[in-house]
Amino acid sequence: MRYMFLVYLDATAPDSDQAEIDAYWAYDKALDDVGALIVSNALQGTGTATTVRVGADGTRTVTDGPFAETREILGGYYLVDLPDLDSAVEWAARCPGALNGKIEVRPVLEFEEP
Repeated sequence: MRYMFLVYLDATAPDSDQAEIDAYWAYDKALDDVGALIVSNALQGTGTATTVRVGADGTRTVTDGPFAETREILGGYYLVDLPDLDSAVEWAARCPGALNGKIEVRPVLEFEEP
């Protein structure tokens, strides 16, 4: 089953140092070694974000930055293929982002093609 790990980090934390970056590389490799990693990416800071909303009347509003001011930011994601939720939780707990942030684990909604 596919799961999305959403990595939420403290917006006030300093930028990652080389040791933290190396920990993420090792985590990526461990997921890849067991054949679970589909894709992962870190995201640029919220200062580069653009938020798009479309009103009921079809009017589009585009604003700079994230939609809501918050202490936590979405810092990256992993799309993984693991046997079950227990395995997903186990792997999420191993993510370096879990040490100073949190990892949201969500099953991917699977649709059958018509």
